[in-house]
Amino acid sequence: MIAYLRGSLAVKQQGYVIMDVGGVGFRLNVSWQTLSQLPSEGEVCLLHTYFLVREDAMELYGFWSQREQECFALLTSVTGVGPKVALAILSELTCDQLALAVAGEDVKRLTKASGVGKKLAQRIVMELADKLAGDFAATTGEGGSPAALPAKAGDNADEAISALVVLGYTQSEALKAVRSIDPEGKTVEQLVKAALKSLMRQ
Repeated sequence: MIAYLRGSLAVKQQGYVIMDVGGVGFRLNVSWQTLSQLPSEGEVCLLHTYFLVREDAMELYGFWSQREQECFALLTSVTGVGPKVALAILSELTCDQLALAVAGEDVKRLTKASGVGKKLAQRIVMELADKLAGDFAATTGEGGSPAALPAKAGDNADEAISALVVLGYTQSEALKAVRSIDPEGKTVEQLVKAALKSLMRQ
């Protein structure tokens, strides 16, 4: 299996890139998230890869981070999620946002990705809930605080608001949803789940 490729970025287009590795051009399908991280054409970069072999084709997929590659593999393990849909999800959501959406059963957020209907989104949540539990913990930090956004230590409500912002909601939407919940005795994950259910009813 090809674990990664390091070479010159010969072509950079929406949905794919071509890397020149030792004079051989490799075409890799990529998500928007990866495409946005890549340098200009002609510069050297490294992409983690996923090699897919089917009866009618062999395709390479490239990822800026190993974590995105792992998320892609998890998504394609879900019944009904092919590589095209998995890339669409990772183009719409970062790995952190995907983990939060699954943990919070935010079906509506998942359906924003091209090719994902309500039933498929529900299946993704159901099949990945346990597999992405560790990712949710990593996203929210050891004490529940999102790694991407600072939060007041020990204040689960503030940390839940920050997690919702990471997921793509506005500060005011997150604040309103969390304030409608009694935070007493609830963990950050429980607050996020309850807030997401409230937001989905709106």
